[in-house]
Amino acid sequence: MSDVKPIPDDYPRITPYLCVAGAAAAIDFMVEVFGATERMRISAPGGMIGHAEVAIGDGLIMVSDEYPEMGVLGPNSIGGTAVTISVYVEDADATYAKAVAAGATAERPVETQFYGDRGGMFVDPFGHRWHVATHVEDVSPDEMARRSAEMFGE
Repeated sequence: MSDVKPIPDDYPRITPYLCVAGAAAAIDFMVEVFGATERMRISAPGGMIGHAEVAIGDGLIMVSDEYPEMGVLGPNSIGGTAVTISVYVEDADATYAKAVAAGATAERPVETQFYGDRGGMFVDPFGHRWHVATHVEDVSPDEMARRSAEMFGE
């Protein structure tokens, strides 16, 4: 009988896996903007990254370089992304500013939202879209419904 756990300790059940042209630079971007910590890296020939794990707070992101011969392509190679990675941070304004200073493209400025978060969106230099938010107000479901209806003119 094996004691191997089907879900290893220190791994969330859902983990985004980002494939990028320039995985090492993408990891550096996450360290600079989010204060991420690289947990591990498996190098591949030619200075490529076959697999890396990056912790942002209690979250985990897996990262690798592109491998076109295996159909593994990043968003810049396929013309964009339909996915947004959402990250709660201590200060959305400061994190957003850091990201833009590090080469991200501003997509939606940081604003306080009706649901109690202050957040904005940017696209990193590798084509991945990020939403950063700081929770600034606890809003009851009834109040959220009222604000939503007011915002959408219902």
